[in-house]
Amino acid sequence: MRLTETEVQALLEEADGWKLADERWIVKKYRFQDYLQGIEFVRRIAAISENANHHPFISIDYKLITVKLSSWRAKGLTKLDFELAKQYDDVYKQMKQGEGE
Repeated sequence: MRLTETEVQALLEEADGWKLADERWIVKKYRFQDYLQGIEFVRRIAAISENANHHPFISIDYKLITVKLSSWRAKGLTKLDFELAKQYDDVYKQMKQGEGE
């Protein structure tokens, strides 16, 4: 079910660094120390997305990964988009923590 504009704004306030684009997408950029680390991030979030059967647009620009989420069937944003955004952020945090080890 598509979220209202008010619901989207409330969830965006809780989302770490996600931005609204064209009133139907949430977008975030992730930066990595090297190319292969970014590719590993894409591999991990692709597995999460496949498991949820909900697939983002992913752009790879060397060490910068851009992720865009929206729900085609709902013609806008749903709770699932924000749930996946949180999971992607968790993967990023785990990978960043792993850099210090």
